[in-house]
Amino acid sequence: MLEDAAITVMERCELLGSISEESGRLTRPYGSRSLREAGDRVAGWMRATGMSTRRDAAGNLIGRYEGAGDRTLVLGSHLDTVRDAGKYDGQLGVLAALACVQRLHECGERLPFAIEVVAFADEEGLRFGTTYLGSSVYAGAFNPELLDYRDAEGVSISEAVRRFGGDPDALAGDGRPGGDLIGYLELHIEQGPVLERLGAPVGIVSGITGLSRIGVGFTGKAGHAGTVPMQDRRDALCAAAEFVLEAESAAKSEPGAVATVGEISALPGAGNVIPGEARLSLDLRHQDDATRERLRERLKRRAREIADLRGCAGSWQVRQESGTVPCDPELSGLLERAVQSAGISAHRLPSGAGHDAAQVAELAPVAMLFVRCKEGISHNPAESVSKEDVAAALDVLERFLQLLAEGEGPHRGGSRTMC
Repeated sequence: MLEDAAITVMERCELLGSISEESGRLTRPYGSRSLREAGDRVAGWMRATGMSTRRDAAGNLIGRYEGAGDRTLVLGSHLDTVRDAGKYDGQLGVLAALACVQRLHECGERLPFAIEVVAFADEEGLRFGTTYLGSSVYAGAFNPELLDYRDAEGVSISEAVRRFGGDPDALAGDGRPGGDLIGYLELHIEQGPVLERLGAPVGIVSGITGLSRIGVGFTGKAGHAGTVPMQDRRDALCAAAEFVLEAESAAKSEPGAVATVGEISALPGAGNVIPGEARLSLDLRHQDDATRERLRERLKRRAREIADLRGCAGSWQVRQESGTVPCDPELSGLLERAVQSAGISAHRLPSGAGHDAAQVAELAPVAMLFVRCKEGISHNPAESVSKEDVAAALDVLERFLQLLAEGEGPHRGGSRTMC
């Protein structure tokens, strides 16, 4: 029963949601003890469904359920989280994929193609400020220049990969060969309010918005808070504050753009010391890459101007650039048929959030299925989905597999049903 499968998925989300680096809230960054523990738990569930398992050079967990043919469909999402996360972002997609395989295994069915379920090790970029570490390695798109990026404790990506049991020297060459791939399908919570407004349990993603992630810094001069006159100050935090408001204003002037400063730090960090250094993150997104790039260059100029006017030195480090990725028309069309055959109105909507599918698109055609989440809340402990919506999503996934099997195997045009 799909309802029983949905209950299992929800229970497993609860269990994984308790595996964290921090007491009282869900935080699971790349390379952490908690990410290893969560991956080990998922690997055990994979093996119980007849899948073989392995980890690649980045620590991505890959389970494979063999089929009757020589082609492969990839399903999956990520197991890492943001700080103080919800229980469904990423891991719902992994566990829903696993539930589909489990139902095949329980009735001894093999499709005309293999299913590969991937639990990516770093999509959020919490630790190093750059997303898609796991999926970029899987897709053969990893940039070796990232190996020297460091976390807040000064640990490099290279060292973190090694400590996690991976091989930093192999990251750029450990991409999965794509010759056998049919495509990649990722189920994910919507992280927005559109499906709830439409009254729809699921939706089909039309494309994934492009993004720029940038590290911005201002270096002034620290001094005594009580003795340095205001006109003589080179306050780095004031420069950063001015830039934050500039980013907000600039994004508002470009319809469809969003700009977010989610991290900011001031050094030396004492209440009676003028900040001599300030560092912040900048996240820019827009469906049109040219618009996003124009906004990025505008803010780069303004950062330099603000630094000059305040007597500070400025730094600007582009940590990641990802272009807008359209979902594959053929796979998305098949997914739309699956939604409609489940008795659900088919809605298409863009994704403002980034997803591993954006990187896997370098390797194979991609499609995405969104699941409605309460009030569109995500990256927040209040993140919530219903058992009924999860069951509807599992129904759509199984119908998608059935339609794909009819086209790939000997049942072309037939009435193949999954148990």
